Amino acid sequence: MTQQIPSTEPELSGVRNFRDVGGLPTVDGRRVRHGVLFRSGHLAHATEEDAAFLGSLGLHTIFDFRNASDQKLEGPDVELPGVRNVNLPLSDPADGSEFWKMVRDGEMEQLREILGDGKAAARMIASYRTIVKERTAEHSQVLRSLADDSVPALMHCAAGKDRAGLSIAVTLLALGVEREAIVTDYLESNAKHRRYKVRRSSSSAAGYSPEVMELLSPLFDARAEYLTAAFETVEETWGGVDAYLEQGLGVTPEIRERLRERLLD
Repeated sequence: MTQQIPSTEPELSGVRNFRDVGGLPTVDGRRVRHGVLFRSGHLAHATEEDAAFLGSLGLHTIFDFRNASDQKLEGPDVELPGVRNVNLPLSDPADGSEFWKMVRDGEMEQLREILGDGKAAARMIASYRTIVKERTAEHSQVLRSLADDSVPALMHCAAGKDRAGLSIAVTLLALGVEREAIVTDYLESNAKHRRYKVRRSSSSAAGYSPEVMELLSPLFDARAEYLTAAFETVEETWGGVDAYLEQGLGVTPEIRERLRERLLD
């Protein structure tokens, strides 16, 4: 475990990729407070024990970044008493549904054509760039909510890697967390017990052959180049983090200060 991960981190049975992002350092010497900001994969398969643990966190709000296709595939989150659930899809409900059907059902030639020669990684990079540029209203809502009253909060998508990873990264940027620490936390999604399980319709060995898994791996990996592309998009589009937050998201210095008061030690 890295120093950013609390030693008491639980390993939940039906919820993958759960962690408290507390402890991450800011550039001015502060740290993200433990117990106020969590991230995970979806909560649809949470066991009773998982739900009891999540219920013990005193959560105010759960931000679910899945779209309608995700929710249809996995199911709704378990209900946690007294917790507000906010659904903010970070991709169009129709976007990618056929693509992910191909991931589950596609034959080798189809997979090679669509994912081979770097196409899978390029798709991921393009997706990260698009979310940063086009989902400013959603990220603004998250930051404003956190600054107002929504902590402790849990952010999740399907795997807890991409959409939740980006939203956590945006939040950490607003808090002034060191860039290297943001990337380190993001890459923790690669840990074996956290990774989203690849599900293929074919249960045969060919369906999970080394070549198939290699073709699919860019979709299920957390790669520094993906998050770096998001950071580069902020710089290219707005000229820097401060301008992105204020001009792109409408998050004023006053809102950022309230955010820091709620989330930093």
